[in-house]
Amino acid sequence: MNTLTWKDVIHFATVGSPAPDGRVEKPEEEWKALLDPETFRITRLKGTERAFSGEHCSSHEAGKYNCICCGTPLFDSTIKFESGTGWPSFTLPIQENAIKYEKDISYGMTRVEVMCNTCDAHLGHIFPDGPAPSGLRYCINSESIDLEKVQV
Repeated sequence: MNTLTWKDVIHFATVGSPAPDGRVEKPEEEWKALLDPETFRITRLKGTERAFSGEHCSSHEAGKYNCICCGTPLFDSTIKFESGTGWPSFTLPIQENAIKYEKDISYGMTRVEVMCNTCDAHLGHIFPDGPAPSGLRYCINSESIDLEKVQV
């Protein structure tokens, strides 16, 4: 695991994220055929699920959380925490180049959007109010991730 800071996140959102290990690109019609309507709305159209409605919001099963669109490993269950916000929250990605960061000025505020760096699926947003050691809170839509459970 890495040690990203808020300063690193702002840098990536400003000048570009680290290159991903690979890319998955599909036309919109292919994504529509592969994903259910709600998952398509959230991941491809930058939507958001209602707070406390996602299946991974209060789940604490061991495993890896992968991108629902392309299967790229994004987060490990060991860095998931209860933020009280209503969305699954993580402190760090599995590896630095798993996540893409972009400035988001929608809805009259400035935030940093997080996406899968492999396929550009919208995951959620990141905030500098998470627990130590990173101080980061990746606020992720359950519809954007799939838990690959591991036997403990």
